[in-house]
Amino acid sequence: MNGRLPAGSRLMIASHNPGKVEEISALLAPFRIVTVSAASLGLPEPEETGDSFEANAALKARAAAEAGQMPALADDSGLVVPALGGAPGIYSARWAGPSKDFGSAMARVRRELGDQAPSASFVAVLGLAWPNGATELFRGEVEGTLTWPPRGNRGFGYDPMFIPLGHTRSFGEFDPAEKHRISHRARAFAKLVEAHFRAGRRA
Repeated sequence: MNGRLPAGSRLMIASHNPGKVEEISALLAPFRIVTVSAASLGLPEPEETGDSFEANAALKARAAAEAGQMPALADDSGLVVPALGGAPGIYSARWAGPSKDFGSAMARVRRELGDQAPSASFVAVLGLAWPNGATELFRGEVEGTLTWPPRGNRGFGYDPMFIPLGHTRSFGEFDPAEKHRISHRARAFAKLVEAHFRAGRRA
């Protein structure tokens, strides 16, 4: 094992998605971890060839850790709709196409869903990898329902069409600090914190 990451450690966020980088950096801020994104270092995005969120998170984290020679944290996440057989799932970003048009992706979900049950969940898996190849995975999920038309202009991806259980607003209407407390990524992050940051957290 590579032990905990003490305050002041450098950690690469292995993503080229500005929304994800911003959200993960905000979650790490209380632990005084110095973050740098893979995009800012000019590192290429590896092809996501895994067949699960876990496989893709591990793949991205290992590639970044090896290329940057520092610990790397990768996220693989997506919207899972049971009525669509779990789609878009690990292909959530691909449904948005090369231009990352999530408006079109949300419209596709709505079109394919039709009159079927709008229950859905967001899944996030965080992969923490070290230059020596060691990797740990942390999974978080949040259940909810889908709404149409999309609501709110905050968040990113499918957030404007997802209403978490127990709430009446979409993630696209949540203040970022609110979302950070209950999101799928926050739940995965809580497991990461317990494993690596708890002892170093500021009082």
